[in-house]
Amino acid sequence: MDTKLLFQDAASFQTPMLAVFAVDIAVGKDAEPVVALLTTSDAVAGAAAKVLASGEFKAAAGETLLLHAPNGLKTERLLVVGLGKAKGLSVDEVRKGAGTAVRAAKPLGVRELAIAFPEDHALDDEHLETLPCMLLSRVLVEGAEVAELDWDTYRSERKDRSVRALSVIAKEAEKSTRAEIQEGFDAGLIVAAAQNFTRTLVNEPGNVLTPTELGKRAAAMCAEVGLKCEVHSTAKLQELKMGAFAAVAQGSEQPPALIVMTYEPKLGKGESFGADSPVLGLVGKGITFDTGGISIKPGDGMEKMKYDMAGAAAMIGAMRAIAQLKPKVKVIGIVCSAENMPDGKAYRPGDVVTAMSGKTIEVINTDAEGRLVLADGLHYAKTLGCTHLIDAATLTGACVVALGIVNVGLFSNDEATWQKFTDAAKISGEKFWRLPCTDDYKDQIKSHIADMRNTGANRWGGAISAAMFLKEFVGETPWVHLDIAGCAWNDENKPWLANGPSGIAVRSILEWVRAYAA
Repeated sequence: MDTKLLFQDAASFQTPMLAVFAVDIAVGKDAEPVVALLTTSDAVAGAAAKVLASGEFKAAAGETLLLHAPNGLKTERLLVVGLGKAKGLSVDEVRKGAGTAVRAAKPLGVRELAIAFPEDHALDDEHLETLPCMLLSRVLVEGAEVAELDWDTYRSERKDRSVRALSVIAKEAEKSTRAEIQEGFDAGLIVAAAQNFTRTLVNEPGNVLTPTELGKRAAAMCAEVGLKCEVHSTAKLQELKMGAFAAVAQGSEQPPALIVMTYEPKLGKGESFGADSPVLGLVGKGITFDTGGISIKPGDGMEKMKYDMAGAAAMIGAMRAIAQLKPKVKVIGIVCSAENMPDGKAYRPGDVVTAMSGKTIEVINTDAEGRLVLADGLHYAKTLGCTHLIDAATLTGACVVALGIVNVGLFSNDEATWQKFTDAAKISGEKFWRLPCTDDYKDQIKSHIADMRNTGANRWGGAISAAMFLKEFVGETPWVHLDIAGCAWNDENKPWLANGPSGIAVRSILEWVRAYAA
């Protein structure tokens, strides 16, 4: 999609469709909706005034109203997009509203779309707190760009419903305001491209995106944006004594891939990093197809196990955006990628494997493989000098049972690190719910013959048992674990997003990284 930012009057802009945002400014739980447009354009407001006064449009989030040949406007159609209640409106509603506008245009055959920049100052302060224009610009672009993609990649007869051009129309403003809007716009393009890159990886079938292919695509991305990248395989795992990672990989004819991406910021004259400067480690689970191994999964829904590498894809996408936004903090991304297959060489329930850290693990269930590859990945990140760690993985079905498909399960061993991530999520708009991983749960992973077992002693708190397992390999290093199993794939279309891969956690990981920038 060719996306550009223009500073002019939206009413006089000629386009097949102009989208404008609306909110409900009614106060009180039972009050009837009162709709207001986020624009100071009298012409745009006048064109929609009659139908808005009728009360048939409530401005609910994701609700749209389409007007043809609106009076006084150059556009052929006016699309009013609801953002929900004005009170408490967050930037994520704007992000979703922009996505809703793009998704609404596609089935109508609209190939060129304009979106009026949300002028929150069009309302009184009592209705809506002013939001930073830089952030508004960024999230608008993110929402629109992410919404444009559909996932019919391998259909021989694809219907072209793409929106080819998007214009963001902002009113003429002071130079400083224009600069902020432009900066947000540019950042939005970078973040959206990173999320879409992640989604494209997650969408690929397992016969296309093998561990080796994932390594090739990560290396190509790194070469494009100027990151250092190393891709290793079986010999390196043996050299590093990554016995847990290697055990998972040994049942497949496809060799594993250990992908290491490094971002080192360029410092200005007189700038330097101190000995206590953070080094952030981003570790992703990259199981490109998961059969469950010898503990094979049920056949129903197994085709979705191509997205068991969504955590790895999130880290690769985040590294892409980090390289382009250039925060002043060193970041190392590590992906542990393999297939989990039930070959005659596959590891078995009852096996004992030795992780890179030297800890021994009794394998209870070979379908608990993600935590094994992450165990070696997290420890390896520490050996590379990482002082703060974050991992993302489609790790447990238990987390989906606990939180459904709305919130990602979040675990942490450090309050300050957790708080930075929570603050990051306020900008990213992604939803997380913190679950415990205190020593009260440690008995769940005790083994009689090894240092630990790879699943809990019973079925209760399975997501916590997995987090407790990983915690053994981070030690005292500040750490955040994201169990994204329930949110990495959308089974249903949403008004602002197609069904399929979501790209969850890319935006939050990026914001978490930026929070450490010097």
